Amino acid sequence: MTRKLGMLVGGLVILLVLPLHHASGKTFQSEPHPRMQIIPILATTLDQHSNPIGVVAEIRLSLTNRHDHNGMDIEFQTVPGKFSPAAQIAVLGAIINIARVTHLNTDSLSVSLTVPYQGVTVYGTSLSAMIGVAVVALAHGDFIKPYRVLTGTIAPDGHIGAVAGIDLKLKAAHEHHLRRVLVPDEYDQADGDWNTPFLLHVSPIRSVTTAYRALTDRVFPGESEVDPG
Repeated sequence: MTRKLGMLVGGLVILLVLPLHHASGKTFQSEPHPRMQIIPILATTLDQHSNPIGVVAEIRLSLTNRHDHNGMDIEFQTVPGKFSPAAQIAVLGAIINIARVTHLNTDSLSVSLTVPYQGVTVYGTSLSAMIGVAVVALAHGDFIKPYRVLTGTIAPDGHIGAVAGIDLKLKAAHEHHLRRVLVPDEYDQADGDWNTPFLLHVSPIRSVTTAYRALTDRVFPGESEVDPG
């Protein structure tokens, strides 16, 4: 049975290649083996009674520095699970936006993303900020710390955009023993009030550099050049 996460749209898998003009700034030496990390994401779905609930899932991320400079390529794997078109577009936009504001040269990067659940399709856009920050972290040799997660989108200026379902996602994060959840400080009016589960550290944030510090415990090199929010 397919378990659908987030908004319901159609399914498709694509290979996207970004031209050189998307990349500028810091470059990295090519390396023979990819850097990899499994990162958590927060989403919403419906239970067996069609009631909305929050879920915690994982995404497998792989990043390789190539020898050429032909532009970043990003591949969304089709097995075991896959990403919806909306999720793919959101992830691509988040990576482009965070690379721009952090002056990361992506023209030699290859990114591969896998949903490690048979028959599962990941929908929606709120996973995009988490993936965007994780890509930049791997590019710099950093990693997302365990039990931490970000839900949101990334705007062209590096602002973390609002997403819905925060209350459901916090409950799921607490049930899965995550320790720190980063949420946009921009409030989605459709959400209403949300409560912080006991002992869960919830941090409203505004910028990708704040998110980077909170998720990696590292200061991003370009932090002084962008909104410190």
